[in-house]
Amino acid sequence: MLSSLELALVLLATSVLAVVGLRTLRLPPLVAYLAVGVALGPHATNLAGDPEVVRHAGELGVVFLMFSLGLEFSLAKLNALRRLVFGLGAAQVSITIVFAMLVLVLLPTDLIAGLLGGGVDWRVALVLGGTAAMSSTAMVIKLLGEKRELETEHGRRVFSVLLFQDLAVIPLLILIPALATGGDSWIMAIGLATLKAVVILVLLLRFGPPLMKRWFNIVARQRSHELFTLNVLLATLLFAWLTEKAGLSMPLGAFVAGMLISETEYRYQVEEDIKPFRDVLLGLFFVAIGTQLNLRVVSELWPQVLLFMTVPVLFKFCLVVVLVRVFGGGAGTAIRTGVWLAQAGEFGFVLLALGTSVGLVSDAALQPVLAAMLLSMLLSPVFIEQANRIALRLSGQEWLQRSLQLQSIASRSIARENHVVVCGYGRCGQALAHVLEAEKVPFIALDLDPDRVREAAATGESVVYGDSARRETLLAAGLHRASALAITFDDTPTAMKILHLVRELAPRLPILVRTAHEADIDKLRAAGATEVVPEIIEGSLMLASHALALVGVPLSRVLRRVRQVRDGRYALLQGFFHGADDTDADEIEDAPLHLRAVAISASNPSVGRALAELRLGDARVTTVVRRSERIVDPAGDLHVEAGDTLVLSGTLEQIGTAEARLLHA
Repeated sequence: MLSSLELALVLLATSVLAVVGLRTLRLPPLVAYLAVGVALGPHATNLAGDPEVVRHAGELGVVFLMFSLGLEFSLAKLNALRRLVFGLGAAQVSITIVFAMLVLVLLPTDLIAGLLGGGVDWRVALVLGGTAAMSSTAMVIKLLGEKRELETEHGRRVFSVLLFQDLAVIPLLILIPALATGGDSWIMAIGLATLKAVVILVLLLRFGPPLMKRWFNIVARQRSHELFTLNVLLATLLFAWLTEKAGLSMPLGAFVAGMLISETEYRYQVEEDIKPFRDVLLGLFFVAIGTQLNLRVVSELWPQVLLFMTVPVLFKFCLVVVLVRVFGGGAGTAIRTGVWLAQAGEFGFVLLALGTSVGLVSDAALQPVLAAMLLSMLLSPVFIEQANRIALRLSGQEWLQRSLQLQSIASRSIARENHVVVCGYGRCGQALAHVLEAEKVPFIALDLDPDRVREAAATGESVVYGDSARRETLLAAGLHRASALAITFDDTPTAMKILHLVRELAPRLPILVRTAHEADIDKLRAAGATEVVPEIIEGSLMLASHALALVGVPLSRVLRRVRQVRDGRYALLQGFFHGADDTDADEIEDAPLHLRAVAISASNPSVGRALAELRLGDARVTTVVRRSERIVDPAGDLHVEAGDTLVLSGTLEQIGTAEARLLHA
């Protein structure tokens, strides 16, 4: 038997090797952790020791995963996507569970016994149906972010379904242990568990938000990153302990804790602080799941494994495609959404492990189901990579939609000559566009966030929906007539792809690239970037130039020094000695600035008043759009007219206050 230290070393070493190997193959780390559990479990080398010890430690991973889900649970976001979440998402989960229960209960008993090693009643069917309904939130959201498809039409639908799946886990976590009581007492157990959950949730949600916000304000004022992180861990585990003592699941309490913190201004800092603990402990949870897999049994039952993988994947794909079409999505969007959601998910492992621990799912049924889920997740990134090609091959309508999108881009760029193509219309892209506009330099911006494009285009800004990493999109944006191209988002792999395309289509076109990582400067230049702007180094250079001017260095020498640093490719400023204060502690109480467009109706009380007279608090008006004319940085004596659109700048809280005063004053 290994000691605790030896066991930790074995787990760390094997996990690192497995993750490195699978990352090389572009597969998710989750699969590596499962493989480590299989290799070290009691059915293989048995180096992991007592499986119960590993399982109890892994449960903390689920606690932090549910806490992260609570952080992402925004009532505003839920309200904006309510039709997709409670329509599309609810339909997918409920139909999958009902279908699985009907199949498992109505099929001949002998057939089910042969497939699952024993009889199946409706309670077991419910557990397996809930398991099959889940998709991998961790893997899919990560891949959507990497591919910059989170705000696309299919990305929004995928996110909405995943959100409802994650929410559906909460009642299932309450329901499954209650069902395990057996006999007629399960109704009483479910009722009691539901009553406890309602009472606890009402108390926590009623009195929790003000207490949580007040306590986090006290901790944040101490300006200690260590104290802030300890407080996050305390809140997570305290709420998990409270719900466990009430006879409910620990993940439920962690979810409530995350939901309470999501209503405070510290949500994003908490999310960053908790991520290392969540990822490591979640990895340990999947190691614990892997220890339950017996490869010898799986090899003997490979027909069942293939059946249990193929049927749920194909069913979920077909179901999602049909549901997306029913809810108004195009054929291409439906196919992409189906491909992204077809695989098994980490919450499926959670439900399966819970069903096994309470005795509903037998070990004979566990082995082939577990292997099938693992195999579906292993193959999912391969199919997701080909989602666009699958959509184009299966849907003729997709070609038409792609053509209309390119026509829209071409119609905006056809009248432009010597313009700048701006790839990405986030904060950096908008700043660049506003400077170009002030100097009367024509530009066209491409972005994949439909809400951002819609809001910015409504104020007259030259931005269209399009993927700048596609050849046809760049050509439609008038690449051959452009005077320059700027990549404004911090995504080196996508920037490299764009550089390759532009150098192939327009070798002489100047390209400006933004990066936050000085290590990528040489790589981007080698790929064809004319200039690479490292934002942190450039900020330091500006700070240094102002400091030189303030201490009396002649302006000509300051400008010469800045030019020398830039001509030297920032070599003078690259690299620094790291210290204990190189943290994000100072950002705990900071909030980024946002823009929001507010339309002024004829009945608005602001009509006829000067901008300087409006009580907008700390927010300011950056632009006024009047009869298709943009008035940038308007004077305070400009009077508001009916039909104007005011662009407000400030933090979300400042903008919300200003908008309320503007519309209701």
